[in-house]
Amino acid sequence: MTTAAKDLLQLGKLVASTHGWPAARAFKSYDLSDADRARIAGCAVDLLKVFPKAPGASAFLSAAFAVHLERHLSAPVHLVAGTLAVDGEPVYEDDRSSLAANAFTAEDPRWQGHVWVMVGGYVADISIFRAAYSSDCPSALARHVHSVFGQDKGLYVDQWRRSRRLGLSYEPQYVLGQDEVTNLMGGAYRLIEQANSC
Repeated sequence: MTTAAKDLLQLGKLVASTHGWPAARAFKSYDLSDADRARIAGCAVDLLKVFPKAPGASAFLSAAFAVHLERHLSAPVHLVAGTLAVDGEPVYEDDRSSLAANAFTAEDPRWQGHVWVMVGGYVADISIFRAAYSSDCPSALARHVHSVFGQDKGLYVDQWRRSRRLGLSYEPQYVLGQDEVTNLMGGAYRLIEQANSC
């Protein structure tokens, strides 16, 4: 078994732990079509138009993106928490003790790592560019994004393990359950309402 296949098997186990084995099988067998890729891009554009740029809002933005994708795709969509590293050095990370402490049970998560969407075995990260272009971004991520991707990007989509060829490493620790996504959506709605009331 190849390393990529083993990694996908491990990620499938994380999906199964919160969503069951049928969801894990659907996750592992999914192949991204051109039509789904276009829908994912369209959902990102729609969401980025209304979602405010706010410090510490990455988890909320990713949760809103996951929910938006679930409404427009017939594909396995999951919200994942883990570590994001640049050239092997973590820029957003937390440890399992935060997960054990139910980091996502409230509208304000205690998780300090990264949160991103996976559509099957594909990373669909809507928050990485918002983070990289903000003033409170870790300098290693900001430099990397600016040098590899440039300015004015909104969404990163790639096969999960192929992201390493661009110097990005997504290391999943946990796949959020539906109740946890709903909790994060409460925070996302609050941010959108605050932005619209100004």
